[in-house]
Amino acid sequence: MGFERINALAAEGTPFVSICDFLAKRVEVYTLDELQNADIEFCIDENYRYKQHPHTLEKTPLPFDRYKEKFDAVIEKIKAGETYILNLTQATPIKTELSLREIYTLANAHYKLRYKDEFVCFSPEKFIQIKERTIHTFPMKGTIDAAIEGAKEKILANEKEMAEHVMIVDLLRNDLSMVASDVRVEKFRYVQKIDAGEKELLQVSSHICGELAPNWRSNLGTILQRLLPAGSISGAPKKSTLEIIQKIEGYERGFFSGVFGFFDGESFDSGVMIRFIEKKEKSLFYKSGGGITLDSNANEEYNEMLEKIYLP
Repeated sequence: MGFERINALAAEGTPFVSICDFLAKRVEVYTLDELQNADIEFCIDENYRYKQHPHTLEKTPLPFDRYKEKFDAVIEKIKAGETYILNLTQATPIKTELSLREIYTLANAHYKLRYKDEFVCFSPEKFIQIKERTIHTFPMKGTIDAAIEGAKEKILANEKEMAEHVMIVDLLRNDLSMVASDVRVEKFRYVQKIDAGEKELLQVSSHICGELAPNWRSNLGTILQRLLPAGSISGAPKKSTLEIIQKIEGYERGFFSGVFGFFDGESFDSGVMIRFIEKKEKSLFYKSGGGITLDSNANEEYNEMLEKIYLP
């Protein structure tokens, strides 16, 4: 019903917020009137002004040996030809004196969502954006500490990161081709700076776009359903990779790495729900990870997973 309601609301030009879990099995849709009574907050702002805050998160990481078991299992699947790239994630217990509402208020991000007292995300990654008839997507793959000397040159020259990025760009180009025509890569591997709490990260992105049919609004839910799960946080080929993720990760992602979006009556914008804190009973878990390819190094991937645990 969720995707059908998106079609209906968009067709009539009614603004709404949509929230989809990772596997696109749980889809919630709220008009702005309904949102007022739902204890849900969201903000989409590409030009937000960065606000300093002193808060950090205390984390209790998964032991490296246990992570490496999962990493090695992914590598075996790659060698068997069942996947080429797989986004391996884990849930890390964290502690903070902040409530989810306070985390939502403090965090600096393009895409922010607080869902009741269940989870909060503060994501830098766009999923799709539709303006007029043009659909855009901006996969992010490749992260490095901006403080490293020559960081930009190093991340762009890294062969493993290049291979990973090429695979995801190819996957998303193919995904867009299912719903759009004239699909093209507008900009390949450009670097953006992201504020990551006590430090800054450089993130590598690409820009892919295509043209939708004139009646795209009445098919917006169908478009989303065909594109989900997001390729940048699943992998390729998507179907077999999703099956491997379910077997190896060992936990339920839930809404983590799903997508939330806002239709304003004319255009649609959406973000991938990464940088994600979930509350279970009285405990908090930060879900994070990264793409694994045949050239990946277990230590580097483990450290990247932990470096992504921060309050921006």
